[in-house]
Amino acid sequence: MLPQSTGRISTKMNSARRWILMPSVTAVLAGLRPRSRTIPLMLKRTLAAIVLAAFGIPAIIFGHIPYFVLIAIFLGMAAWEYVIIFRAVNLSPSMWLTVGGVLLLLGARTYSPDLAPAALSLLILLAMTLHLVTYERGRDQAATDFAVTLGGIVYLGWIGAYLLDLRGLDGGLWWLLLSLGSVWIADSAAYFVGSRFGRHKLSPRLSPKKSWEGYWAGVFFGTLGGVGLALLWRTVGGLEVAWWQGGVLGLVMSVFPTLGDLGESMIKRQAGLKDSSNIIPGHGGFLDRVDSWLWGAVLGYYLIVWFVH
Repeated sequence: MLPQSTGRISTKMNSARRWILMPSVTAVLAGLRPRSRTIPLMLKRTLAAIVLAAFGIPAIIFGHIPYFVLIAIFLGMAAWEYVIIFRAVNLSPSMWLTVGGVLLLLGARTYSPDLAPAALSLLILLAMTLHLVTYERGRDQAATDFAVTLGGIVYLGWIGAYLLDLRGLDGGLWWLLLSLGSVWIADSAAYFVGSRFGRHKLSPRLSPKKSWEGYWAGVFFGTLGGVGLALLWRTVGGLEVAWWQGGVLGLVMSVFPTLGDLGESMIKRQAGLKDSSNIIPGHGGFLDRVDSWLWGAVLGYYLIVWFVH
């Protein structure tokens, strides 16, 4: 007669069977779980660009209040991100004064240009007064906070207003599309060529993914784009510009606005950030979008006013 199994042995055998079966059951269940699908970066960028274009293009074409609102939203949000970035490194610029100052300067430069210098002067004095108070209350870095607050107001408010000044020129729609269109062509060419053929880093500390190959591709195609856009807008919009003037404008729009991109990278790197925010899928934040626009607007405006217009 075979010996009967004790309860303890039976329990151990059942337990062993469960451990043997466990991996296979786990594997089956894992196979039944729905796999997470990530949207490719390029698709995110494209979809976000389509949404932005759906709102932005009509405002750019119509001009006036819709265009002002568009620029105010972009620069107001960029100012908000700017303050958040510096607060991440234990500085304390004023949120309400930075964002409010940017919007005030945009409004003054657009609707009361004669009052714009007074508005800027008063904002400087107000910023100093505010940070004097914060120092008196124990904020030892108040002087640095003052400089950061003032930097945001001037850079995003005063410089940003050139996006409105450029659109306000005679034939401003076409000048805006020529200037910022060249910037966009240069940026796109630099991105695609640099990501495929980039070998030599343009600025290893500020922007490790940028390459000299991408940069020179951007300069080349941006200049050609300026020529092509000048001929196109002259035909479609009656813009009084020669092809070579479009080429010069495209060259300047390709060479220098990269500095705006690198300058914004400097601000982000100090806080250890890759993007100013993730509000715009695939594109980062509003500050990431306007960095090269600011340089393009200023340089384009004065080139057109002094040498072309």
